[in-house]
Amino acid sequence: MNATQVQDQNLFERLGGMAAIDAAVDTFYQKVLADPAINGFFANVDMAKQRAKQKAFLAYAFGAPLPYSGKDLTDAHAHLVAGGLNDSHFDAVAGHLQATLEELGVASDLIDEVMAIAGSTRDAVLGR
Repeated sequence: MNATQVQDQNLFERLGGMAAIDAAVDTFYQKVLADPAINGFFANVDMAKQRAKQKAFLAYAFGAPLPYSGKDLTDAHAHLVAGGLNDSHFDAVAGHLQATLEELGVASDLIDEVMAIAGSTRDAVLGR
């Protein structure tokens, strides 16, 4: 594959497609669930369903040619905001996402793109 072909790929493809999303989400939730500052938000969550929803959302957000039919971010997180979800929690989750990508050996330019997308969701996730 030449440089032009790589440049023409969307982020989803450059990350490695669905296999990469699957690996990242599984590793990411291991980190999240081990973090006492945020794991309480997942106490009564069906994690198999949560992982599936997260994988579908990220694939869509990164440009996969797949439909996304889940809730918008504000609606999906409203009950968590009512339960105290705030910027410090968002930062913790984002930190686990970045650490996951680094652990999986994702290139720094791709991590920067992922983190920019994640950061752009802050106000919607926090209901602002």
